[in-house]
Amino acid sequence: MHSLNPITPGDTIGIVAPASPFDKTRFESGVRFLENQGFRLRIPTEICDRAGFLAGSDAQRARLINELFADSGVQAVWCARGGYGSLRILPLIDYSLIRAHPKPFVGSSDITALLAALTERCDMPVFHGPMVVSFADADEASCRAAIEIFKMPGVWTVKAEPVHVIRPGRGSGPVAGGNLTTLAHLIGTPFEPDFSGKLLFIEDIGEAPYRIDRMLTQFKMAGKLAHVQGVILGNFINCGTPEEIHAIAEEMFSDLSVPVLGGMPAGHGPCNMMLPIGVEATLDAGSGTLTYHSRFFHKTLKAAGKAAPDAGLA
Repeated sequence: MHSLNPITPGDTIGIVAPASPFDKTRFESGVRFLENQGFRLRIPTEICDRAGFLAGSDAQRARLINELFADSGVQAVWCARGGYGSLRILPLIDYSLIRAHPKPFVGSSDITALLAALTERCDMPVFHGPMVVSFADADEASCRAAIEIFKMPGVWTVKAEPVHVIRPGRGSGPVAGGNLTTLAHLIGTPFEPDFSGKLLFIEDIGEAPYRIDRMLTQFKMAGKLAHVQGVILGNFINCGTPEEIHAIAEEMFSDLSVPVLGGMPAGHGPCNMMLPIGVEATLDAGSGTLTYHSRFFHKTLKAAGKAAPDAGLA
């Protein structure tokens, strides 16, 4: 797994819209937030385009991602919004190019499709976290974490609030997953993710409990749950009560001897803490913590005017 150069104030973040059009007022609020942190932004004018329910044509949305990864003047790529559309551009992404120019990539919701594809095909960590429009109403903890993660000293821990221990225990492995609905739509495609040996993180919004059950049943019947090392439930907004979701998870994972934790503050809603994807971590259901011990950033040597060495994760 490639490690990445962290972004620091003065660096340039490229903004992309891989899925749906976005609300310009909320987008401008997010832009101000990132600029106030000291970042420069490169915002292609095309991301404001509309093609029905998409933010421009498939070819255009994919091209902008490829171009920003290839651009040496851009140090990170951040998604404006999710919605729908990332699935459509997966075959158009230049994975060889991105593998040769790895940099932080941030998104969530529908962007889960890209997070999964980039992790597996480019062998690089990515970040499940707030998108640009999300900063308009994200809580203080999410905003702080979105910036602080790039300063991390070597260990990054996210704690469930409140802690819901569905199955006790500890498990370790690379973190995978994201939006449950999007992950379900990847099954049976060339971009189907492999959760074997991994900690599976899932979240969703606006899906009735029976739909959550149906998707997890699909995962189970497709063999996607057989070898996971742990399960992390994030926010399930407007998906029934937490008790209903936890009951579904308890039944669905009852035959697995792995920890299952509910209450992780990540996903839809105002609290969406940064979760690196593709990075080794330990899930401790009893303490309600997900702790990343592997380094996913190079030590920054910018102040010394040197390039960081190309090294894998520690």
